[in-house]
Amino acid sequence: MRSSLKALTESALGLLFPLQCLGCRRGSRLLCPSCVAQMPRLSPPYCLACAQPGTSQLCQWCATAPLAVDGIRAPFLYLKDGLVQRAVYSFKYHNVRAIAPELGQLLADYLASSPVPGDALAPVPLHKRRLRSRGYNQSVLLAREVGKRTGLPVMEDALVRTRNTRPQVSLSREERVRNVEGSFACTGKVKGLRIILVDDVVTTGSTLSACAAALRAEGVESVWGLALAREGHRSSKT
Repeated sequence: MRSSLKALTESALGLLFPLQCLGCRRGSRLLCPSCVAQMPRLSPPYCLACAQPGTSQLCQWCATAPLAVDGIRAPFLYLKDGLVQRAVYSFKYHNVRAIAPELGQLLADYLASSPVPGDALAPVPLHKRRLRSRGYNQSVLLAREVGKRTGLPVMEDALVRTRNTRPQVSLSREERVRNVEGSFACTGKVKGLRIILVDDVVTTGSTLSACAAALRAEGVESVWGLALAREGHRSSKT
């Protein structure tokens, strides 16, 4: 009953406030082709492991403290006050789930042009408390959309978050690693599989690495990270 009422409410709001592009405020899509074409891309050079922009081969951090994930890839740069940030915030914090198919298409297109080994997709899980508070996991919605377009199965039960960790936003790189270390457990049958982890934004790769460590403990063949965007700056050299 509650879900039906929510669906009716969202449908009514859609009629009252038709979808418009988050960039130009025109059209009937949340991300119009013209604005998508202007979204900043993550282009080489970037760290081959964590995708930190502005670094060739391995960044200093990955060279000294390797991630458990084989590599991280993302089509876009996550820049302050940019359209990518606006889209992710709307999707993640403002309940704009209608953007999931468009973001999923962008990720699927990127995966087709820049493939990584994968037998299945696994979304980064939220802790059950945060999931209850938000009502949905944006990474699950993204993974489902990518799965529809690529034919890859989505293993929503591959991982669980065992600790309700602090938000990563205000933490340093070292604090991020400690914050999520050991906070995931593998609950799916993943032995011998090549898993692609799906998330919305990557900052240091600490969360994806912690997920990968849990999967590796259960015998996966490989783990790659796929995110919509990588935080950084076009001119970053560190």
